[in-house]
Amino acid sequence: MPFVTDDPNMLDDWLVAGPAAALAGSSEARPRAVRLLGETLQLWTDDADMPQCRLGTRALSVQARHGHLWVCPSGRPARPLFDFPEYGEAGRRIIDCGAIGVAVSGLRVIENFLDMAHFPFVHAGFLGQVPHTEVAKYQVQVDPATHEIWATDCRFWQPRASAAHGSGSEVLYKYRVMQPLSAMLYKSSSRDGELDAIGLFLQPLDDEHVIAHTLLACYDDSSTDAELIAFQQTIFGQDKPILENHAFKRMPLEGRAETPTRGDTSSVTYRRWLRERGMRFGVRQAA
Repeated sequence: MPFVTDDPNMLDDWLVAGPAAALAGSSEARPRAVRLLGETLQLWTDDADMPQCRLGTRALSVQARHGHLWVCPSGRPARPLFDFPEYGEAGRRIIDCGAIGVAVSGLRVIENFLDMAHFPFVHAGFLGQVPHTEVAKYQVQVDPATHEIWATDCRFWQPRASAAHGSGSEVLYKYRVMQPLSAMLYKSSSRDGELDAIGLFLQPLDDEHVIAHTLLACYDDSSTDAELIAFQQTIFGQDKPILENHAFKRMPLEGRAETPTRGDTSSVTYRRWLRERGMRFGVRQAA
């Protein structure tokens, strides 16, 4: 196997390889080059406008869903790609918020995505504000049918929860982890009783580098596309230097290298879930 890992959690799953729109006008004669797990893949669309993928002379499994391209490196996916029902719901705006490179294990990026405790300190004026620093108790479980992690009843006071919010309020959150490198956030929207959906899909370049793709499926009748994209990129831009300055670039799953607090229930569950999967890619080996 030419990839930089032999971890089946990566090889036998669907990994994001960029936005589907990037293949517009491509062909086998002029394919698009994409990095994944240390290798350069060639992607293009055939005469039927279906995506195709090749590593050298070997064809790889690929599909276009949720506005993105997904590749199974081994060609033997252990499970179907996760559902994203909000992507097709009438009335929602679907906004591709672009891609940002991050020099850290993708597992670190997902764990940071689940963490509400850093809001008042890293995202002050947007997602949090001192003295509103307490993380209220919330519920976390692994769905026995889908094996996805769900964190529910998450609430946090935010001065500006999204591009459409101009004043502070308590915001309801739900988190969902579908794959080691894919997660969703559902949060209070401008439409009563409905939640905006934010997808974070990480393209693993190697153990310590990812490209983060963010997608919105939201209700917002006032903000422009540019304003929605700018808000998400501002938030991620604030996270990027924090992530890249971790003492450990890879996720420590064993021992007591890092000590969780009461607000870290999602992180503790995520790390246990990774251990139970036998995760090796992007993981710091215990001394």
